[in-house]
Amino acid sequence: TMEQLEQRQAELAQALAAERELGELKSRFVSMASHEFRTPLTAVLTSAALIGKYPGTDQQAQRLRHLGRIETSVNHLNAILEEFLSVGRIEEGVMAAQATTFDLAALLTETLADVESLRKPGQTIVRRLECPAPVHLDASLLRKIVVNLLSNALKYSGDNAVVTVRANCPGQQLVLSVEDQGVGISEEDQTHLFERFFRARSVSTVPGTGLGLYIIAKYLELMGGTIALRSTLGQGTTVTVTIPYENDSAH
Repeated sequence: TMEQLEQRQAELAQALAAERELGELKSRFVSMASHEFRTPLTAVLTSAALIGKYPGTDQQAQRLRHLGRIETSVNHLNAILEEFLSVGRIEEGVMAAQATTFDLAALLTETLADVESLRKPGQTIVRRLECPAPVHLDASLLRKIVVNLLSNALKYSGDNAVVTVRANCPGQQLVLSVEDQGVGISEEDQTHLFERFFRARSVSTVPGTGLGLYIIAKYLELMGGTIALRSTLGQGTTVTVTIPYENDSAH
């Protein structure tokens, strides 16, 4: 019948769209992986080869410099693998939010220490915190979300830029935003930002996996929260997350 034919066509169109999406995902992954893995691996190989050229006891400074580069590159590779593993755990459905009651100011202090090494010359992070009472959320997931947002803000902003973290707690929820003065994201690219391996064209020259915002959005889903992004190309980006307290038990 005509109805069956139309249904068959709709199913076929859906299958083709899914296949196209998978193909695009695959090419994004290949392009990202080849770039993201090659750069640190090349640095490791180069530094390892150069260390052998400094045998003298008076050349310890040069050796240490190259060992430092190797350590940085290995840490970078480790961070990429951690992102891949996070995506795997999320998509297997093995992660769940575990709420605890904790002090938000202390968590933010720890988080700022985590991203300290990413700050470029003259970059500053300003805190505006209006949550005097303890909050009741998954501290581990929240920390990962904030580290990711701050890393992005510092990475995509230039020297001397200011990154502002604001947090307030109206009712039984946390509203936290990270504002930067970075490259910004075009309106067209904003619609794809939460897709796996997608990278905005304005940041294509900066290393990255294109998984950060996808992972953040999934963590927020686990916590019953939401994410909103406001950005102007060339002027900066503000990302705001809103997370309700679990069981309203922040006492």
